[in-house]
Amino acid sequence: MEMLDKLDAIEERYQELERELSDPAVVMDQERFQRCAKAHAELEEIVTRYRQYKKVVSDLEGAKSMLSGQLDSELRGLAEAEVEELSKKKEELERKLKVLLLPRDPNDEKNVIMEIRAGAGGEEAALFAADLFRMYSRYAERQGWRVELMSSSPTDLGGFKEVIYVVEGRGAYSRLKYESGVHRVQRVPETEAAGRIHTSTATVAVLPEAEEVEIEIRPEDLRIDVFRSTGHGGQSVNTTDSSVRIVHLPTGLVVTCQDERSQLKNKEKAMRVLRARLLDMAQREQQEEITEARRSQVGTGDRSERVRTYNFPQNRVTDHRIGFTTHRLEAVMDGELDELIDALFTVDQAERLRKIG
Repeated sequence: MEMLDKLDAIEERYQELERELSDPAVVMDQERFQRCAKAHAELEEIVTRYRQYKKVVSDLEGAKSMLSGQLDSELRGLAEAEVEELSKKKEELERKLKVLLLPRDPNDEKNVIMEIRAGAGGEEAALFAADLFRMYSRYAERQGWRVELMSSSPTDLGGFKEVIYVVEGRGAYSRLKYESGVHRVQRVPETEAAGRIHTSTATVAVLPEAEEVEIEIRPEDLRIDVFRSTGHGGQSVNTTDSSVRIVHLPTGLVVTCQDERSQLKNKEKAMRVLRARLLDMAQREQQEEITEARRSQVGTGDRSERVRTYNFPQNRVTDHRIGFTTHRLEAVMDGELDELIDALFTVDQAERLRKIG
């Protein structure tokens, strides 16, 4: 069986890594030791499940062999019950092992750079963008992740025309990658005197943060401008030319950062955003060539796709990609996103399993 051959090879590699980790020569070489420890940790769950599976298969064979012998009615009943229970466990472990063998997204463990922009709806859209920023920040806090603001364009009423920030934490991309797309809100805006329900939108982009080694940026491909930050109404935020605008000449990508008072810090932040956008661009071009794979993904592709509606009068949140609805809008807006993300993850897994048969 192909699956069992793969699992045998993985277990063999796991044992090899265990031997390396106990080798004094490897322990002395910190870089190699960390590389082995990381690979060992990545294989641990699947090897643990496989060993459970082998034990269940062995126990099942033992129980079946008992049934082939001479048993009184009571012992036969116990053996039949054991066979039934172990058969169910075997099926469940096979399903879990298939999931664990699915190709992993190489970006899953990365930090993410999130960009939220107000869409249709004027000031109400900017307020909704700020609500989404708070929602994702609260979710990150619940996960034990760190949020760092990179750049923002606030409005007078407390909204955001645009806000860009990084979420740092293990597995951040694996959980947040489904959030890209157009988010729609239906509610009575604070600016609406007549109490009419308005529909506004904001777009969310989720980019895996690129390592410097992944994206090569040549200095001659950059134009870097510095200028003085401005706040609401055009007033000067500080008295030094600390704001930074970086233009990547080959692609025309433009990144501006002005939240820090230090020009160097703004430049570092702008470069992090630029690297993430260039990696995203490269990966999208790759995905365009694999259209079937892209179609099978749940909402990690088209940013123009309407992915979710937040309906305040009905206390309802609906994810349109999978037809999932929850009536816990207040909790969702406070960062309780696991119910939605888990549903998306489950559908994505099921679709990928269906593809491989």
